[in-house]
This record gives sequence, C-alpha cells and structure tokens, in this order.
Amino acid sequence: MTPAPSASATASRTAADIVLTGARVRTLDPARPWAEAVAVKDGRIAAVGDERDVRDWRDAATEVIDLAGATLTPGLVDGHSHPVWGVEMATGTDLSGCRDLDALRAALATAARALPPGGWVTAWGLDHNVFGDHPVHRALIEDALGGAPAFIRLYDGHSALANGRALEAAGIDGPRRFAQRASVVCDEAGRPTGHLIEHAAMDLLLPVMPRPSAADRRARLLALLGEMAAVGLTGAHVMDLQHADVPELLADIEADGDLPLRLRLAPWCMPGIGKDGLDHLVELQRLAGRHWRVGGVKFFMDGTVEGGTAWLEHADCHGQGTEALWPDPAAYTHAVHHLARAGVRTATHAIGDAAVRHVLDTVELLADDPRSTRHQHRIEHIETVPTEQLARFARLGVAASMQPTHTAYTRADHTDAWSRRVGEERAGRAWRCRDLRDAGAVLVLGSDWPIAHHDPRQVLATARLRRPAGDPGVAPVTPGQALTGLTALEGCTSHAALAVGEEAEAGRIAPGFRADLTALAVDPVTAPADDVAAAPVRLTMTGGLVTHRGVG
Repeated sequence: MTPAPSASATASRTAADIVLTGARVRTLDPARPWAEAVAVKDGRIAAVGDERDVRDWRDAATEVIDLAGATLTPGLVDGHSHPVWGVEMATGTDLSGCRDLDALRAALATAARALPPGGWVTAWGLDHNVFGDHPVHRALIEDALGGAPAFIRLYDGHSALANGRALEAAGIDGPRRFAQRASVVCDEAGRPTGHLIEHAAMDLLLPVMPRPSAADRRARLLALLGEMAAVGLTGAHVMDLQHADVPELLADIEADGDLPLRLRLAPWCMPGIGKDGLDHLVELQRLAGRHWRVGGVKFFMDGTVEGGTAWLEHADCHGQGTEALWPDPAAYTHAVHHLARAGVRTATHAIGDAAVRHVLDTVELLADDPRSTRHQHRIEHIETVPTEQLARFARLGVAASMQPTHTAYTRADHTDAWSRRVGEERAGRAWRCRDLRDAGAVLVLGSDWPIAHHDPRQVLATARLRRPAGDPGVAPVTPGQALTGLTALEGCTSHAALAVGEEAEAGRIAPGFRADLTALAVDPVTAPADDVAAAPVRLTMTGGLVTHRGVG
C-alpha cells in the first residue's frame, strides 16, 4: 500500500492561491482535529498542515494571511434565514426595542411625523409582550399615527397590525376566508381590529403598500450580505423564494461579482397546491449560480404560539391552537411524498407538538420507500416537543433546525406571552436543543433573520447560555437545554452541512472541501460564551473569496 502524501507534498504540486497561517485550526475533521495552517486553491481547501508546511504551498503569486493566533473553523452557516425576503420585511421603523405601549406609540408618532405626503408608516420587529394583557388592536395606536396608513409586522413574521387607513386602502371591512389557517381578526360586531394573522391575511395589504424598486432591493441585499459576512457568516439556508424574480436578481448580482454568502433557497409549498404546482417546485431545483442554488422546499405545518396558530396536542390558554395550517393535514403528507419521490428535500415549519408529530408521522410513512434518503427532511423551530417524540428524529433521519436566540422572547418565570399561551408543562420543555442532540438528532442552528439578529456569534453564545449574551442578570430559559461549545459550533458547521446533504464537501476543514472558513479572535468552543458573542471576526472566506478582513 502506498503511503498517503504529506500535506506539504500534496500542496507543493500546485501553489495555493491563499495560505492562512498563524492560526489554531479547529477542523472538525476526525482524521485531523487540529492544524496550524490551511492552503486554498480554486475555491477549495488544497492542504491542511503545520507551520513548517507553509513554504511548500506557495509561490510568488500566493497571498499569505497571518491570522495572528485566531481560531479558524469551518465557515459559519445560518441554518434558517430570510435575507432576500427579509430586506422587504425589515422595512421602516425597527420596533424591537419597544418594551411597552408608551414606547410603541412614541416610535410610531416619530415615524409618522417624518413621512412625506401620502406616505405609509411601515415597521417591524414588534414584540407581542408590548401589549401586555391587551389584545392586539389598532385602537391602541391609531391616534399616534396622525392619520397616516400603517402596517406593522410583529416579531414572529406571521402576524401584523394594520390601522384603519391601511385597512380601508386594502378594502378590508370584515372577516375573510382563506385556503390556509389565517384570519382577519374582527370584533363582536364584525369590524376588523387590524390584527392580521398568518401570511394569507397579511398579503391582503401588499397590493396597496409601497414596495422597494429592483435597484433598492439589490442594494439592500448586497449591504445585508456584507454585514452577514462581517460577523462571520459564509452561508445561509434561505427558507423562502418569495418572488419569481429572485433567481434573476441573484444571477444579475453574480454577473457583476460574487455573492458574499453561499445561499441555498427553499421555495414555499402552501395549502391548496396541486400536481402542477408540485411539479413546478421540482423544476425549480435546477436553478443555481456560483454561490446560490435552489435546494429544497419549505412547508408550514402551523403558525406561531403567540398568534394562536401553533398546532398543539391540547388547546392553549385561549382555547386555540388545535388546527394545522393545512386544513387537510393529509394533503400536506401527499405533497411531501410527491416531492420526496422526485428527490427533493423538504423543510417544515412546525412549532407546536402536534405539528412536529405529524411531520414525523409523514416521514415515517416514507421509511420503506427506496427513493427516500436519511436527512432528506428537516423540521424548523420545534419550540415545544414531548419526550416520546425525541428519539424519532434520529431514527427517521429528520434533522432538527432550531434558533436559540428565540428564547429572548420568553422568560424563565413564564410571564411572557409565549409561556402563558402554552402553559407551564409545555413551557417547561421549551426549545429542547440539548435533548434532541443527546437523542442523536442532527441539530442545525440558525437565527431566522429578521425574526432575530443574524449574528452567528450570538447564536453560538445563546445556545450555551439560554439567555441573551452580555446580559447575565437575565435568568436562563430552560437552562438544562444548553449546548456545549462544541455542539453549538457543530450546529453552525458540520450539522448544517449534514442537514442539506453537503457533508462530503462542507462543514469540515479538510483537503477537497469548500474553502468556506471563519476566523474568530477567541476559540468558540472553549472561550466563555459571553466572550464568543463579542469576539472580533478576523477573517471570513466563502469559496476561497475573502469577504471580510478584521483588524482586531
């Protein structure tokens, strides 16, 4: 048997484009867990080795980057994000800092005073807890708006508040019927309160609301992706493809340069879809560019706890939550099976325990299908799940996709809107990251931007702390579900790759793998979690392209 060539001998055959040296390289490769230097050529990792190998990897054209003791890891990936659609969602006034109705009214009044004639107040990120014991109602904000139409997205992305002028512009004067579970909330007299629950209801406002131009969308997307790269992200699993022109937009950007992040997009499959629609989703899987591709389909099995649309085994405290977003859950199962037989991966939003169970049941029915492969399906969010369902994830090969920073919308004492809705028992099993990982599940972590901030350092830290980073006075939410530093890092790297079937080329630092790399000033595994959240990003690289260079 011929011995394997050394790292230096392998790289010296063709000099590298870039050599990264002076690093503590945490490879996540079981064959070589640690290294000191990495060579990159043609967008791939050419060699991994020690400092003594560096001189054999380079020639006069090679760029050598000294990372000055930083920890180099596989590129951090946001396992659930909405960067393309999100630049429209996160439009107008950011209300995420509002903690009560007075602060909300003051922010809206300021936004209204700054409007040009005929302008709309648009806002986003509003926490349900701002309303306290009050129902979400336009009467609470109407006089602060000075007569301007207003559309305000709540933080969950599944509900909004529209005032009277906005409802009038859209012709909404009473309840509506939808193909999915959605509602225009009305009072006892049938008058809309302004609370719009789920996408079908919110979409009634789209024809009359101002929309950004194509040029503005492009500029804002590139700015956002640049910000994401600057905090260490090399890729994102994009859980939407909301507009038919998105592939054209991404191709247009790549005609002029490179995307700073690698994007994997999953178009939505909503209730009421037929065979032609499902076949169209299959056809979309062929679309791809250099750093983007359509890869999978996104479903919604339910909505949100705060909106009363999470599908629960038992009703919430308001008697709601006992229905799926798909009025006929069997139709969802049929759609997933149709796509699975075509080799298409699926990701299903399932927050409530009944929704999670139904998705697992759907995948279990595929177990004997030779065309079904492990980790072809995944569940997003999983905010509350009973113990008896945990082992099914690993047994069925269903990846768990979770967002640790969402715990910021709950409180350890269960006085928040989410916990009060589900009750003590279900709140006690909130966001069971540790239990799912211990049960053998693939666990991919993300932010769900713009629902929470896209910074992966915050995701890594909150996964360990179960409270917001940098705020030790806040009691952790279900602290027994904290991840270790290593399992948190794997959730943004190796497990992110497993969840989309890319484990043979991503998620590790090894020869032949994609040169998607992140360098932090501290070791994200061993440094205190609060320090990880604030760690300087020394370098971000996607496909061999340096997308961010830090200075500290």
